[in-house]
Amino acid sequence: MESKTEHILKLATEIMDDIELSRNEAQSILLKTTRLARYVDDFETREFLKFEMQGYSNNELGRKYMTLTGRWTDKEKQLGYWYPLSQVEAKIEVENTKLAQLRIPDSSAGSARLIVRDIRSNITETAVRVAKLGGVKSRVISLVHGFVTNVYYERTFDNLAESIFESYKKDIDLLIAENSGDVIEQIPSVVARLSESDSESISQALSTCRRIIDSFANRIFPPSEETFNIGGNELTLKKNNVLNRINVFIYQNCESPSRRKKLKQNLTNLYSRVSTGVHSDVDSKEAKNLFFNVYLLLGEILTLKKN
Repeated sequence: MESKTEHILKLATEIMDDIELSRNEAQSILLKTTRLARYVDDFETREFLKFEMQGYSNNELGRKYMTLTGRWTDKEKQLGYWYPLSQVEAKIEVENTKLAQLRIPDSSAGSARLIVRDIRSNITETAVRVAKLGGVKSRVISLVHGFVTNVYYERTFDNLAESIFESYKKDIDLLIAENSGDVIEQIPSVVARLSESDSESISQALSTCRRIIDSFANRIFPPSEETFNIGGNELTLKKNNVLNRINVFIYQNCESPSRRKKLKQNLTNLYSRVSTGVHSDVDSKEAKNLFFNVYLLLGEILTLKKN
């Protein structure tokens, strides 16, 4: 059974092919695109498509798309093509038929000059209307194509990102399970608390995040009475020196100075925030971001581990 993202990509591809290969009528394209807009929850595009299928309303959004589709004949007087795209197409067909029937007479008699002038004027006016209406249709299809293309590429990227993340997550879960199994055991409780979104649950979740980092440090670099020198700084490695022990692990397993610096900064910032956040105002969104970053950072640190 295909996922929602897969269905959206399939539908978007169909619509792009319908437009680019002139494979379907405009009305069918509008209907398909309405379904796509509903799937991606795009209210404005749904309203625009509704205008194109049922006619325009004289409201802010209606006037916006009257402008975008080139429907005004006199904007100051609010005159324009307020009717739906199907009617635009019908009028184009009528005007083209009329244009095909207009002929300039061969007579050069004086009485024919006025007739010729009127016919030429009629031909010009009809051609202008055809061009104007054709421009409206072209702009409508262009807007539809732009919307569908954006949805396609956004969902393609999202799908790719999801696939990459899922693959990465599996690797990280395995590394954490192998090297720090008790960390994995604490993750569900953090997720459960964050889903509740109240201040007490957020505080508990942040406390657990700190305990996860402490537990992680104990597993990858157990406390010691010894010290370790990094860049002239003698680091204490006792139980409460959590960040020192993790940074020594990073130093011993990562050869890139710039990456070591980045990991050290990220670790310091995260640990500080999950520690002080227990007593400070942290909303649910930030709390979720902090947990997510803790999870990814610990996973990245484990990928450094030399065999």
